[in-house]
Amino acid sequence: MFREMRRNRQLLSKQESIDILTNGTAGVLALLGDGDYPYAVPISYVYSDSKIFFHGAKAGHKIDAIKKCSKASFCVIKQDNIIPEEYTTYFRSVIAFGKVHILEDEKEIKEAIEKLAVKYHPKDNETNRNQTIIKEWNLLCMIEFSIEHITGKEAIELVKSRTQHT
Repeated sequence: MFREMRRNRQLLSKQESIDILTNGTAGVLALLGDGDYPYAVPISYVYSDSKIFFHGAKAGHKIDAIKKCSKASFCVIKQDNIIPEEYTTYFRSVIAFGKVHILEDEKEIKEAIEKLAVKYHPKDNETNRNQTIIKEWNLLCMIEFSIEHITGKEAIELVKSRTQHT
C-alpha cells in the first residue's frame, strides 16, 4: 500500500526515524482540506508508542479536515543545513502516514495532554501542570495520529560521510 523509498541508500533505520520523531519539536500535518486541496499545518506534538498526539481548537479547518478524511501524513525535519556551493542541503527528515482521530475518552485526553505538557515543560511540577490542564479543559481538543508507515531519509552526502567513518 505504501511506496518503498526509491533511493533506499538514504533510508534511515526505523529506530533513527523514531528518534527524530521523539526529539523533534514541530512537524507539519498534511490533511485533505476544503475542496480536496491539501491542507498542511505546522503543529507541536508528542510521539509515544507509534502514535503522535497534538492539540487544537475544537473547530476550524484542521478539525473539519480530520472529520472529512482520517488519512494523513506528518513530516518532521531534524536537519536542514544549506550548502550553497553545492546547491543543496544536508537534511535528515521523517514522514509518517497514518490515520487521525479526535479523542473523546476523558482518560485518553488527559493522558495525551499530560504527555504533551511534559514534553514542552519537563521541569514543571504536577500540581501546576494539572491546574493549567483543568483551566483549559473545556477548550481542549486532543488528536491522535496512529502511524501505519514511517520512512526516514537523509542526504546522500550524510550517508557517504557515515560510511567513510566506519
